[in-house]
Amino acid sequence: MRIVLKYLKPFSARMACGFIIKVTGTLSELMIPYILTHILKNVIGKSVRDILLWGGLMVICSVIACICNIIANRMAARVSRNFAEALRKDLFIKTLRLSASQTDSFTVPSLESRITTDTYNVHHFVNMIQRLGVRAPIMLIGGIAITLFMDSYLALAMISVLPFIFITVYFISKKGVPLYTKVQRAVDGMIRVVREDAQGIRVIKALSKTDYEYRRYDSVNSVLIKDETRAGVTMGSVNPIMTVLMNLGSVAVIALAGGRVQNGLSAPETVIAFMQYFTLISMAMMSVTRMFVMFTKCAASASRICEVMESEEDIKVYSEAEYGKIETDAHVVFKNVCFSYNRKRNDIDNLSFSLKKGGRLGIIGATGSGKSTAVKLLLRFYDVTGGGIYIDGEDIRTIEKEKLYSKFGSALQQDFLYADTVEENIRFGRDIRFESIEKAALIAQADAFIKDFPDGYSHMLSPHGTNISGGQKQRLLISRAIASNPEILILDDSSSALDYKTDSMLRKALSENMGDTTVITVAQRVSSVKDCDLIIVLDGGRVIGMGKHAELLESCTEYREISDSQMGGAFVE
Repeated sequence: MRIVLKYLKPFSARMACGFIIKVTGTLSELMIPYILTHILKNVIGKSVRDILLWGGLMVICSVIACICNIIANRMAARVSRNFAEALRKDLFIKTLRLSASQTDSFTVPSLESRITTDTYNVHHFVNMIQRLGVRAPIMLIGGIAITLFMDSYLALAMISVLPFIFITVYFISKKGVPLYTKVQRAVDGMIRVVREDAQGIRVIKALSKTDYEYRRYDSVNSVLIKDETRAGVTMGSVNPIMTVLMNLGSVAVIALAGGRVQNGLSAPETVIAFMQYFTLISMAMMSVTRMFVMFTKCAASASRICEVMESEEDIKVYSEAEYGKIETDAHVVFKNVCFSYNRKRNDIDNLSFSLKKGGRLGIIGATGSGKSTAVKLLLRFYDVTGGGIYIDGEDIRTIEKEKLYSKFGSALQQDFLYADTVEENIRFGRDIRFESIEKAALIAQADAFIKDFPDGYSHMLSPHGTNISGGQKQRLLISRAIASNPEILILDDSSSALDYKTDSMLRKALSENMGDTTVITVAQRVSSVKDCDLIIVLDGGRVIGMGKHAELLESCTEYREISDSQMGGAFVE
């Protein structure tokens, strides 16, 4: 709950003001039964003027209670709204800044659940604690105090039940936090399946796997229902148990009150007021119980939010004393680079190469050979576990992140387009003039089809670009990558949906217009890398061939087999 207190601190003054208003309204409400007792005991039978005076005082107390509660509740709603907005905003920013390994650890569905469901649970509790967390304790303590003053004997009979209620609530609530934590994990699982099915809906329909996906969803939904039922039954048992105990207390009070009235030890008016206070105390206890149930949800959700917010940055910027420069005239250098995702088996093993500024590097290999991993290491999504990567002689671990990332333009395998215009998807929130956007589209062979749209660059794309073809999508992503004229351009399997002619025109345009840009192309097709200054062939993270196209055809059997299988050894430009 530290995270909740931290984000509530800026609202402490406003909460204190709301607290004072809420206290005023609750005390006014507490006075109503006491005034009624005074009227029944001392005013009835006297002048109408006195009855109207004390009755008017009851009305005034009711109006004050109503107005104060409305004002306090509105203030509570505003505080909880602003609190949740600040928390959700910072959680979202922190999520964006997590490293790739941290995102893998939390998983995207879980992060989505924490930003939505978990922040809602915390928001709901903060709102409730301001509304009921002030009123309920005052009603409870104030009601007990007044009843002790009115008739201590009857009050003690009622109070004797309260310890059993508190013990019940305490022990059941202790079980609630782990139960609701489990529920939130089940929500993560359901979100994962829904997310996957929403993204793959066309494939699901094309393969007639709707029933299969329904069963898969039903499975995770059943787990969620089971966990929610267990948590709901456990926490839901508080109310019935509390109701039984309060009713027992009420029966005891009524039984004792009857004897005391008969023996002249208590007045009927006192018993009437007493029962009203007993009702208020019962309602206050119900509110306290609801807060305990909500607290368990909030505590579980706050813990999950805290895990993300307090996760330490694992991709740090180090000093040159730790990772020194190297003497080189190359732009990009991989020096004995090793990397492992699971720290057991190397996914990249002893990769070394150097690339001059404006050079062209091609990386090719079978699926799972480590091509994209090498690119992720250069972008410093992950840190190498051995060796070093250098840009202009500087180890990338010593370069400030903003400076490092500004060097790159990238079109990756799993890039995305969002629901906005073509122009904004290429600009991507950067300060790039339209002329540069249009030039980038021309180089990427996208300008022609963009202008075929009736509204051209103002054409609206659907989420994930589902209203354009795969090849058009890839060309827009390449346009985005080159629009900022980067030092290093990374094309990770970004032309797989292009026909050979368009791919050839793209490579020619890049060569003619971006001669000073270092280009790294990851591809499955030999035709996409054959003109590169250096081609690396990977297999299982190891280099099995390195050189130019003609050299590899002679020296690397695997490269030659790929070439022959794709084009029969010949290429069409």
